[in-house]
Amino acid sequence: MGNLPPQHIDTDLINKELLRLLPKVDDCLLILHDNERLEAIPHRSLKNSVQSFIDSFRQKILQGASIQPQDLKSEKLFPRMISYILEKEKVRFRRVINCTGVIIHTNLGRSILPAQTMDALYDAGGRYSNLEFDLTTGQRGSRYSLVEEQLCELTGAEAGLVVNNNAAAVLIVLETLAKGREVIVSRGQLVEIGGSFRIPDVMRRSGASLVEVGATNRTHLHDYQAALSEETGLLLRVHCSNYRIIGFTKEVSNEELVGLGKEHDIPVMEDLGSGCLVDLSRFGLMKEPTVQEVIASGVDVVTFSGDKLLGGPQAGVIVGRRHIIDKIKKNPLNRALRIDKFTLSGLESILRLYRDEKTAFATIPTLVMISTPVNVVDKRAKRLLRLLRRDLKGYAIFSVIDTISRVGGGAMPEQNLPSRAVAVKPCHVGVSSLERSLRGQDIPVIGRIENDRLLFDLRTVADDEVPLLHKALLRNFS
Repeated sequence: MGNLPPQHIDTDLINKELLRLLPKVDDCLLILHDNERLEAIPHRSLKNSVQSFIDSFRQKILQGASIQPQDLKSEKLFPRMISYILEKEKVRFRRVINCTGVIIHTNLGRSILPAQTMDALYDAGGRYSNLEFDLTTGQRGSRYSLVEEQLCELTGAEAGLVVNNNAAAVLIVLETLAKGREVIVSRGQLVEIGGSFRIPDVMRRSGASLVEVGATNRTHLHDYQAALSEETGLLLRVHCSNYRIIGFTKEVSNEELVGLGKEHDIPVMEDLGSGCLVDLSRFGLMKEPTVQEVIASGVDVVTFSGDKLLGGPQAGVIVGRRHIIDKIKKNPLNRALRIDKFTLSGLESILRLYRDEKTAFATIPTLVMISTPVNVVDKRAKRLLRLLRRDLKGYAIFSVIDTISRVGGGAMPEQNLPSRAVAVKPCHVGVSSLERSLRGQDIPVIGRIENDRLLFDLRTVADDEVPLLHKALLRNFS
Protein backbone atom coordinates (compact mmCIF):
# COMPACT_ATOMS: atom_id res chain seq x y z
CA MET A 1 0.00 0.00 0.00
CA GLY A 2 3.06 2.25 0.20
CA ASN A 3 3.97 4.75 2.85
CA LEU A 4 1.07 6.58 4.46
CA PRO A 5 1.37 10.38 4.68
CA PRO A 6 2.29 11.63 8.16
CA GLN A 7 -0.70 12.26 10.36
CA HIS A 8 -1.77 15.87 10.26
CA ILE A 9 -1.44 17.54 13.66
CA ASP A 10 -3.98 20.25 14.39
CA THR A 11 -1.75 22.77 16.17
CA ASP A 12 -4.61 25.18 16.80
CA LEU A 13 -6.60 22.43 18.49
CA ILE A 14 -3.67 21.52 20.74
CA ASN A 15 -3.12 25.17 21.67
CA LYS A 16 -6.78 25.60 22.49
CA GLU A 17 -6.60 22.57 24.76
CA LEU A 18 -3.49 23.91 26.51
CA LEU A 19 -5.09 27.32 26.95
CA ARG A 20 -8.16 25.63 28.43
CA LEU A 21 -5.93 23.93 31.00
CA LEU A 22 -4.57 27.22 32.31
CA PRO A 23 -6.04 27.87 35.78
CA LYS A 24 -8.20 30.87 36.58
CA VAL A 25 -6.65 33.63 38.67
CA ASP A 26 -9.27 33.40 41.43
CA ASP A 27 -8.78 29.63 41.70
CA CYS A 28 -5.03 30.15 42.07
CA LEU A 29 -5.58 32.72 44.79
CA LEU A 30 -7.71 30.29 46.76
CA ILE A 31 -5.01 27.63 46.57
CA LEU A 32 -2.27 30.10 47.52
CA HIS A 33 -4.26 31.68 50.35
CA ASP A 34 -2.70 29.66 53.17
CA ASN A 35 0.86 29.55 51.84
CA GLU A 36 3.08 30.94 54.63
CA ARG A 37 5.73 32.19 52.18
CA LEU A 38 3.18 34.48 50.53
CA GLU A 39 1.13 35.68 53.51
CA ALA A 40 2.92 39.06 53.80
CA ILE A 41 2.16 39.97 50.19
CA PRO A 42 -0.81 42.37 49.78
CA HIS A 43 -3.76 40.80 47.97
CA ARG A 44 -3.64 43.17 45.01
CA SER A 45 0.06 42.55 44.45
CA LEU A 46 -0.41 38.79 44.77
CA LYS A 47 -3.27 38.88 42.26
CA ASN A 48 -1.21 40.91 39.78
CA SER A 49 1.70 38.47 40.05
CA VAL A 50 -0.56 35.45 39.50
CA GLN A 51 -2.13 37.14 36.49
CA SER A 52 1.31 37.97 35.10
CA PHE A 53 2.48 34.37 35.58
CA ILE A 54 -0.54 32.91 33.79
CA ASP A 55 -0.23 35.49 31.00
CA SER A 56 3.39 34.49 30.48
CA PHE A 57 2.30 30.85 29.94
CA ARG A 58 -0.50 31.99 27.62
CA GLN A 59 2.00 33.91 25.47
CA LYS A 60 4.36 30.93 25.33
CA ILE A 61 1.52 28.69 24.14
CA LEU A 62 0.41 31.15 21.47
CA GLN A 63 4.00 31.51 20.30
CA GLY A 64 4.34 27.76 19.85
CA ALA A 65 6.64 27.01 22.78
CA SER A 66 7.12 23.36 23.72
CA ILE A 67 4.61 23.01 26.58
CA GLN A 68 3.01 19.72 27.51
CA PRO A 69 -0.34 19.21 29.30
CA GLN A 70 1.47 17.76 32.32
CA ASP A 71 3.39 21.04 32.66
CA LEU A 72 0.09 22.69 33.55
CA LYS A 73 -0.88 20.27 36.30
CA SER A 74 -1.02 21.74 39.81
CA GLU A 75 1.92 19.77 41.21
CA LYS A 76 4.24 21.23 38.55
CA LEU A 77 2.63 24.60 37.91
CA PHE A 78 2.21 25.95 41.43
CA PRO A 79 5.82 25.54 42.65
CA ARG A 80 6.90 27.52 39.59
CA MET A 81 4.18 30.08 40.26
CA ILE A 82 5.32 30.53 43.87
CA SER A 83 8.96 30.96 42.80
CA TYR A 84 7.85 33.51 40.20
CA ILE A 85 5.84 35.48 42.78
CA LEU A 86 8.68 35.49 45.32
CA GLU A 87 11.12 36.67 42.67
CA LYS A 88 8.81 39.54 41.72
CA GLU A 89 8.49 40.51 45.39
CA LYS A 90 12.24 40.97 45.85
CA VAL A 91 13.33 44.54 46.51
CA ARG A 92 14.75 45.96 43.28
CA PHE A 93 17.34 48.28 44.84
CA ARG A 94 19.51 45.83 46.73
CA ARG A 95 22.76 45.46 48.55
CA VAL A 96 25.48 43.49 46.73
CA ILE A 97 28.92 42.19 47.68
CA ASN A 98 31.48 43.83 45.40
CA CYS A 99 34.24 41.33 44.60
CA THR A 100 35.34 43.08 41.40
CA GLY A 101 38.25 44.97 42.94
CA VAL A 102 36.89 48.25 41.52
CA ILE A 103 36.62 50.55 44.55
CA ILE A 104 34.43 53.33 43.16
CA HIS A 105 32.26 51.10 40.99
CA THR A 106 29.91 53.29 38.95
CA ASN A 107 27.39 50.47 38.45
CA LEU A 108 27.48 49.25 42.05
CA GLY A 109 26.65 52.49 43.86
CA ARG A 110 30.04 54.23 43.73
CA SER A 111 31.44 55.25 47.12
CA ILE A 112 30.39 53.48 50.32
CA LEU A 113 29.54 55.88 53.13
CA PRO A 114 31.08 55.60 56.61
CA ALA A 115 29.06 54.72 59.71
CA GLN A 116 29.09 58.33 60.95
CA THR A 117 27.51 59.46 57.70
CA MET A 118 24.84 56.77 57.83
CA ASP A 119 23.93 57.94 61.33
CA ALA A 120 23.60 61.49 60.01
CA LEU A 121 21.35 60.29 57.17
CA TYR A 122 19.11 58.49 59.65
CA ASP A 123 18.67 61.69 61.65
CA ALA A 124 18.08 63.71 58.48
CA GLY A 125 15.29 61.42 57.35
CA GLY A 126 13.82 60.32 60.67
CA ARG A 127 13.59 63.73 62.34
CA TYR A 128 12.84 67.34 61.48
CA SER A 129 15.89 69.46 60.65
CA ASN A 130 17.06 73.03 60.08
CA LEU A 131 17.32 72.45 56.32
CA GLU A 132 16.25 76.00 55.49
CA PHE A 133 15.85 77.51 58.95
CA ASP A 134 18.39 79.85 60.52
CA LEU A 135 18.66 78.81 64.15
CA THR A 136 20.31 82.15 65.08
CA THR A 137 17.71 84.53 63.62
CA GLY A 138 14.68 82.26 63.68
CA GLN A 139 14.07 83.18 60.04
CA ARG A 140 14.24 81.31 56.74
CA GLY A 141 17.79 80.20 56.02
CA SER A 142 19.79 78.80 53.10
CA ARG A 143 20.56 75.11 52.82
CA TYR A 144 23.84 75.92 51.07
CA SER A 145 25.23 77.77 54.07
CA LEU A 146 25.26 74.51 56.06
CA VAL A 147 28.27 73.14 54.15
CA GLU A 148 29.80 76.25 52.59
CA GLU A 149 32.01 77.06 55.56
CA GLN A 150 33.37 73.50 55.61
CA LEU A 151 34.11 73.62 51.89
CA CYS A 152 35.96 76.90 52.19
CA GLU A 153 37.97 75.72 55.19
CA LEU A 154 39.08 72.54 53.44
CA THR A 155 39.77 73.91 49.95
CA GLY A 156 40.90 77.50 50.59
CA ALA A 157 38.13 78.84 48.33
CA GLU A 158 36.24 82.05 49.09
CA ALA A 159 32.81 80.48 48.60
CA GLY A 160 31.12 77.23 47.70
CA LEU A 161 27.91 75.72 46.42
CA VAL A 162 26.63 72.15 46.00
CA VAL A 163 24.28 70.83 43.30
CA ASN A 164 23.04 67.32 42.58
CA ASN A 165 25.99 65.98 40.52
CA ASN A 166 29.12 67.15 38.76
CA ALA A 167 27.50 67.28 35.32
CA ALA A 168 24.98 69.70 36.82
CA ALA A 169 27.83 71.69 38.38
CA VAL A 170 29.55 72.09 35.01
CA LEU A 171 26.25 72.98 33.34
CA ILE A 172 25.25 75.73 35.78
CA VAL A 173 28.71 77.31 35.82
CA LEU A 174 28.82 77.44 32.01
CA GLU A 175 25.25 78.74 31.82
CA THR A 176 25.99 81.45 34.40
CA LEU A 177 29.34 82.67 33.10
CA ALA A 178 29.27 82.00 29.36
CA LYS A 179 25.73 81.74 28.01
CA GLY A 180 25.74 83.28 24.53
CA ARG A 181 29.52 83.56 24.62
CA GLU A 182 32.55 81.47 23.67
CA VAL A 183 34.41 79.02 25.91
CA ILE A 184 37.96 78.06 24.96
CA VAL A 185 39.00 74.45 25.67
CA SER A 186 42.03 72.40 24.70
CA ARG A 187 41.10 69.76 22.12
CA GLY A 188 42.72 67.04 24.23
CA GLN A 189 40.37 67.81 27.12
CA LEU A 190 37.02 67.28 25.37
CA VAL A 191 36.26 64.24 27.47
CA GLU A 192 33.39 61.78 27.49
CA ILE A 193 32.49 59.99 30.72
CA GLY A 194 29.92 57.28 31.52
CA GLY A 195 26.45 57.56 30.05
CA SER A 196 27.80 59.40 26.96
CA PHE A 197 28.23 62.62 28.97
CA ARG A 198 30.41 64.84 26.80
CA ILE A 199 31.77 68.29 27.56
CA PRO A 200 30.73 69.68 24.12
CA ASP A 201 27.15 68.44 24.66
CA VAL A 202 26.89 70.05 28.10
CA MET A 203 28.33 73.25 26.72
CA ARG A 204 25.75 73.30 23.95
CA ARG A 205 22.95 72.87 26.51
CA SER A 206 24.34 75.74 28.55
CA GLY A 207 24.05 78.11 25.61
CA ALA A 208 27.82 78.61 25.35
CA SER A 209 29.83 78.11 22.16
CA LEU A 210 32.81 75.77 22.13
CA VAL A 211 36.13 76.95 20.74
CA GLU A 212 38.66 74.12 20.42
CA VAL A 213 42.35 74.96 20.48
CA GLY A 214 45.57 73.01 20.08
CA ALA A 215 46.00 69.42 18.95
CA THR A 216 44.85 66.24 20.67
CA ASN A 217 48.23 65.70 22.31
CA ARG A 218 49.76 69.18 22.45
CA THR A 219 48.28 72.57 23.35
CA HIS A 220 50.33 75.73 23.94
CA LEU A 221 49.53 79.06 25.59
CA HIS A 222 49.71 80.79 22.21
CA ASP A 223 46.82 78.55 21.03
CA TYR A 224 44.61 80.10 23.72
CA GLN A 225 45.92 83.59 22.96
CA ALA A 226 45.14 83.23 19.26
CA ALA A 227 41.56 82.13 20.01
CA LEU A 228 40.72 85.09 22.28
CA SER A 229 38.05 87.49 21.03
CA GLU A 230 35.47 89.93 22.31
CA GLU A 231 33.09 86.95 22.52
CA THR A 232 35.29 84.95 24.89
CA GLY A 233 33.46 84.40 28.17
CA LEU A 234 35.49 81.66 29.85
CA LEU A 235 38.72 79.69 29.72
CA LEU A 236 37.91 76.09 30.63
CA ARG A 237 40.35 73.43 31.71
CA VAL A 238 39.03 69.85 32.04
CA HIS A 239 41.11 67.44 34.08
CA CYS A 240 41.41 64.15 32.19
CA SER A 241 40.69 61.89 35.13
CA ASN A 242 39.36 58.92 33.13
CA TYR A 243 42.09 58.61 30.47
CA ARG A 244 45.67 59.65 29.74
CA ILE A 245 47.46 60.94 26.68
CA ILE A 246 51.11 59.89 26.92
CA GLY A 247 54.21 60.37 24.80
CA PHE A 248 54.75 63.59 22.87
CA THR A 249 52.42 65.81 24.90
CA LYS A 250 52.13 69.40 26.14
CA GLU A 251 49.57 71.07 28.39
CA VAL A 252 49.20 74.64 29.53
CA SER A 253 49.56 74.91 33.31
CA ASN A 254 46.93 76.39 35.57
CA GLU A 255 49.24 79.28 36.43
CA GLU A 256 49.75 80.15 32.75
CA LEU A 257 46.03 80.00 32.03
CA VAL A 258 45.21 82.08 35.11
CA GLY A 259 47.76 84.68 34.02
CA LEU A 260 46.15 84.88 30.58
CA GLY A 261 42.70 85.17 32.14
CA LYS A 262 43.76 88.03 34.41
CA GLU A 263 45.43 89.85 31.53
CA HIS A 264 42.17 89.85 29.56
CA ASP A 265 39.70 89.88 32.50
CA ILE A 266 38.34 86.44 31.61
CA PRO A 267 37.50 83.90 34.35
CA VAL A 268 39.22 80.51 34.39
CA MET A 269 37.34 77.33 35.32
CA GLU A 270 38.62 73.82 35.98
CA ASP A 271 36.42 70.75 35.99
CA LEU A 272 38.32 68.26 38.13
CA GLY A 273 35.70 65.54 37.65
CA SER A 274 36.76 63.17 40.42
CA GLY A 275 38.11 65.75 42.85
CA CYS A 276 40.19 64.78 45.84
CA LEU A 277 41.10 66.57 49.07
CA VAL A 278 44.11 64.38 49.98
CA ASP A 279 47.27 63.30 48.19
CA LEU A 280 47.02 59.62 47.24
CA SER A 281 50.46 59.32 45.64
CA ARG A 282 51.88 57.96 48.91
CA PHE A 283 50.11 54.69 48.07
CA GLY A 284 51.94 54.27 44.80
CA LEU A 285 49.31 56.02 42.69
CA MET A 286 50.05 58.78 40.20
CA LYS A 287 49.93 62.29 41.67
CA GLU A 288 46.53 63.85 41.07
CA PRO A 289 45.91 67.55 41.69
CA THR A 290 43.94 68.15 44.88
CA VAL A 291 41.15 70.71 45.01
CA GLN A 292 43.28 72.82 47.37
CA GLU A 293 46.16 72.91 44.87
CA VAL A 294 43.90 73.98 42.02
CA ILE A 295 42.36 76.76 44.10
CA ALA A 296 45.84 77.89 45.19
CA SER A 297 46.91 78.14 41.52
CA GLY A 298 44.44 81.00 41.12
CA VAL A 299 41.67 79.26 39.16
CA ASP A 300 38.43 81.21 39.61
CA VAL A 301 35.96 78.32 39.86
CA VAL A 302 36.43 74.57 40.33
CA THR A 303 33.90 71.75 39.99
CA PHE A 304 34.18 68.14 41.21
CA SER A 305 32.13 65.13 42.33
CA GLY A 306 31.14 64.33 45.89
CA ASP A 307 30.75 60.58 45.35
CA LYS A 308 34.04 59.60 43.75
CA LEU A 309 37.45 60.17 45.30
CA LEU A 310 35.87 62.39 47.93
CA GLY A 311 34.02 59.28 49.16
CA GLY A 312 30.68 60.96 49.88
CA PRO A 313 27.14 61.05 48.47
CA GLN A 314 26.40 61.92 44.85
CA ALA A 315 26.82 65.66 44.49
CA GLY A 316 28.44 68.29 42.32
CA VAL A 317 30.64 70.67 44.31
CA ILE A 318 31.45 74.18 43.07
CA VAL A 319 34.08 76.29 44.84
CA GLY A 320 35.85 79.50 43.89
CA ARG A 321 35.71 83.27 43.93
CA ARG A 322 32.86 84.70 45.99
CA HIS A 323 31.52 87.01 43.27
CA ILE A 324 31.31 84.07 40.84
CA ILE A 325 29.67 81.69 43.32
CA ASP A 326 27.16 84.43 44.22
CA LYS A 327 26.19 84.72 40.54
CA ILE A 328 25.70 80.96 40.30
CA LYS A 329 23.55 80.91 43.44
CA LYS A 330 21.21 83.48 41.85
CA ASN A 331 20.81 81.46 38.64
CA PRO A 332 17.18 80.15 38.45
CA LEU A 333 18.64 76.84 37.24
CA ASN A 334 20.08 76.40 40.73
CA ARG A 335 16.65 75.50 42.13
CA ALA A 336 16.22 72.69 39.59
CA LEU A 337 19.65 71.29 40.48
CA ARG A 338 19.61 71.75 44.25
CA ILE A 339 20.50 68.97 46.66
CA ASP A 340 18.08 67.36 49.11
CA LYS A 341 18.49 67.02 52.87
CA PHE A 342 20.07 63.56 52.62
CA THR A 343 22.83 64.74 50.28
CA LEU A 344 23.41 67.79 52.41
CA SER A 345 23.61 65.81 55.65
CA GLY A 346 25.84 63.15 54.11
CA LEU A 347 28.20 65.65 52.55
CA GLU A 348 28.58 67.66 55.75
CA SER A 349 29.42 64.47 57.63
CA ILE A 350 32.10 63.53 55.08
CA LEU A 351 33.63 67.01 55.06
CA ARG A 352 33.89 67.00 58.85
CA LEU A 353 35.91 63.78 58.67
CA TYR A 354 38.38 65.48 56.32
CA ARG A 355 39.26 68.10 58.96
CA ASP A 356 41.70 65.52 60.33
CA GLU A 357 43.44 63.57 57.56
CA LYS A 358 44.23 60.63 59.83
CA THR A 359 40.55 60.32 60.71
CA ALA A 360 39.57 60.53 57.04
CA PHE A 361 41.84 57.63 56.08
CA ALA A 362 40.61 55.56 59.02
CA THR A 363 36.88 56.05 58.47
CA ILE A 364 35.99 56.91 54.85
CA PRO A 365 35.64 53.52 53.07
CA THR A 366 36.92 54.77 49.71
CA LEU A 367 40.15 55.99 51.30
CA VAL A 368 40.37 52.90 53.51
CA MET A 369 40.20 50.57 50.51
CA ILE A 370 42.73 52.61 48.51
CA SER A 371 45.19 52.72 51.41
CA THR A 372 44.84 49.14 52.71
CA PRO A 373 48.23 47.36 52.43
CA VAL A 374 48.23 44.26 50.23
CA ASN A 375 49.29 42.05 53.18
CA VAL A 376 46.02 42.94 54.95
CA VAL A 377 44.06 42.03 51.81
CA ASP A 378 46.06 38.78 51.64
CA LYS A 379 45.02 37.82 55.20
CA ARG A 380 41.37 38.42 54.31
CA ALA A 381 41.71 36.28 51.17
CA LYS A 382 43.37 33.41 53.05
CA ARG A 383 40.63 33.52 55.68
CA LEU A 384 38.03 32.98 52.97
CA LEU A 385 40.18 30.30 51.33
CA ARG A 386 40.34 28.26 54.54
CA LEU A 387 36.55 28.34 54.91
CA LEU A 388 35.95 27.28 51.31
CA ARG A 389 38.50 24.47 51.31
CA ARG A 390 37.05 23.16 54.57
CA ASP A 391 33.42 23.11 53.47
CA LEU A 392 33.45 22.76 49.68
CA LYS A 393 36.17 20.25 48.97
CA GLY A 394 35.41 18.47 45.71
CA TYR A 395 33.02 21.15 44.44
CA ALA A 396 35.68 23.52 43.14
CA ILE A 397 39.39 24.23 43.10
CA PHE A 398 40.19 27.24 45.31
CA SER A 399 43.39 29.30 45.39
CA VAL A 400 44.63 32.74 46.38
CA ILE A 401 46.29 34.67 43.55
CA ASP A 402 47.88 38.05 42.91
CA THR A 403 45.59 40.45 41.09
CA ILE A 404 45.07 44.13 40.34
CA SER A 405 42.42 46.40 41.84
CA ARG A 406 41.31 49.72 40.35
CA VAL A 407 40.22 53.00 41.90
CA GLY A 408 37.35 53.30 39.39
CA GLY A 409 34.76 56.04 39.11
CA GLY A 410 36.57 57.54 36.12
CA ALA A 411 39.65 58.22 38.23
CA MET A 412 43.27 57.13 37.73
CA PRO A 413 42.50 54.87 34.73
CA GLU A 414 45.94 53.30 34.31
CA GLN A 415 46.80 53.04 37.98
CA ASN A 416 47.14 49.59 39.50
CA LEU A 417 46.58 48.71 43.14
CA PRO A 418 48.20 45.35 43.93
CA SER A 419 45.64 43.06 45.51
CA ARG A 420 44.82 39.44 46.32
CA ALA A 421 41.87 37.40 45.10
CA VAL A 422 40.34 34.01 45.79
CA ALA A 423 40.09 32.17 42.46
CA VAL A 424 37.32 29.58 42.09
CA LYS A 425 37.34 26.96 39.34
CA PRO A 426 34.14 24.89 39.67
CA CYS A 427 34.40 21.15 39.05
CA HIS A 428 30.86 20.31 37.96
CA VAL A 429 29.41 23.49 36.44
CA GLY A 430 30.68 26.15 34.07
CA VAL A 431 32.26 29.28 35.50
CA SER A 432 29.67 31.46 33.72
CA SER A 433 26.89 29.45 35.33
CA LEU A 434 28.49 29.94 38.75
CA GLU A 435 28.85 33.69 38.19
CA ARG A 436 25.21 33.96 37.10
CA SER A 437 23.99 31.89 40.05
CA LEU A 438 25.83 34.07 42.58
CA ARG A 439 24.19 37.15 41.07
CA GLY A 440 20.85 35.54 41.92
CA GLN A 441 21.56 35.14 45.66
CA ASP A 442 19.56 37.05 48.28
CA ILE A 443 22.65 39.22 48.65
CA PRO A 444 24.06 39.09 45.11
CA VAL A 445 27.79 38.46 44.76
CA ILE A 446 29.50 40.28 41.88
CA GLY A 447 32.88 38.87 40.84
CA ARG A 448 34.84 38.81 37.60
CA ILE A 449 35.81 35.98 35.26
CA GLU A 450 39.43 35.57 34.20
CA ASN A 451 41.09 32.53 32.61
CA ASP A 452 38.05 30.32 33.18
CA ARG A 453 38.02 31.10 36.91
CA LEU A 454 35.74 33.31 38.99
CA LEU A 455 37.78 35.81 40.98
CA PHE A 456 36.79 37.45 44.25
CA ASP A 457 39.09 40.44 44.83
CA LEU A 458 39.19 40.93 48.60
CA ARG A 459 40.25 44.59 48.48
CA THR A 460 36.61 45.59 47.95
CA VAL A 461 35.20 43.02 50.39
CA ALA A 462 34.80 44.17 54.00
CA ASP A 463 35.87 41.91 56.88
CA ASP A 464 32.26 41.34 57.93
CA GLU A 465 31.35 40.34 54.37
CA VAL A 466 33.74 37.36 54.29
CA PRO A 467 31.25 35.10 56.17
CA LEU A 468 28.45 36.27 53.86
CA LEU A 469 30.54 35.45 50.81
CA HIS A 470 31.33 32.03 52.29
CA LYS A 471 27.63 31.34 52.94
CA ALA A 472 26.68 32.46 49.41
CA LEU A 473 29.04 29.91 47.93
CA LEU A 474 27.83 27.20 50.33
CA ARG A 475 24.23 27.81 49.25
CA ASN A 476 25.23 27.84 45.62
CA PHE A 477 27.05 24.49 45.69
CA SER A 478 24.74 22.75 48.18
